[in-house]
Amino acid sequence: MTDEPRSVPDATSDDAHDDATAVPRGDAPARGLGAGGRTGGALVLAATPIGNADDASARLRRLLAEAEVVAAEDTRRLHALAARLGLTVGGRVVSYHEHNEAERADELLDVVEGGGVVAIVTDAGMPSVSDPGYRVVTRAVERDLPVTAAPGPSAVLTALALSGLPTDRFCFEGFPPRKPGERSRAFEALAREPRTMVFFEAPHRIDDTLAAMAVAFGAERPAAVCRELTKTYEQVLRGPLAELAERAAGEQLRGEICVVVAGAPAREQASEADLVAEVLARADAGERLKDAVAAVAEAAGTSKRELYGAALAARKR
Repeated sequence: MTDEPRSVPDATSDDAHDDATAVPRGDAPARGLGAGGRTGGALVLAATPIGNADDASARLRRLLAEAEVVAAEDTRRLHALAARLGLTVGGRVVSYHEHNEAERADELLDVVEGGGVVAIVTDAGMPSVSDPGYRVVTRAVERDLPVTAAPGPSAVLTALALSGLPTDRFCFEGFPPRKPGERSRAFEALAREPRTMVFFEAPHRIDDTLAAMAVAFGAERPAAVCRELTKTYEQVLRGPLAELAERAAGEQLRGEICVVVAGAPAREQASEADLVAEVLARADAGERLKDAVAAVAEAAGTSKRELYGAALAARKR
């Protein structure tokens, strides 16, 4: 996966070129590329442009040109990016994707331990954000080896910033489940999430996803559909979920897509007397008292134990 919302490439897509069974140790560390610009070995998570090549940082350019090893999600895409940037990758290029990252992590970290700089890059955006990178960082921490980042473009943050929705608190939910039932259950579990939510989605599923969101989150929940960010045909659609679902179905959206959804509105705090009255009304209608308490307490976000005690006390009056 990539920080740019996109389908996972096939496991065989980049193994047949620019690769080797083992990763060589670095002979001489690239100077000033590690954490804080210090010399010596380091693992560097390097963000790549999510569309516009002009967003490539000066540090990314140096890493591609000078790092001993560049581990890429797709080596062909890496060389294409380097060509667009007008540079040549100077070190060894190896494939590093979700299908080989676990076994390749120690090979890459042996280079770091030997004093070399290893740059991790993905097809677009920040490594480890819905991308390869997490496992090698975890292993580097276990081996007590230096890890740093060359930060840069991120589809998640770009979509959030352009959405026009609250940015003070947000969560990233990645790709929703593909199966309709699992997707609906996942959205139902997020229905009361108060933070702004960011999702990735494939263009051939965006219609169904927006429709399912409108059911789970409410037709009027504000949202934004952000597609082709930083590219020539960048587009941000804003509005209620039901309206966006209808528009997406009519326009057949294409390209890389992020969906940003506003968090659930704050609930009005019901009084204890109102909650007790609701519990007793449900109990009078035939529901077990404990079941009625559990349902009302969960919906109100209050203590079941306290509500049960209050309901018992009210019954004795």
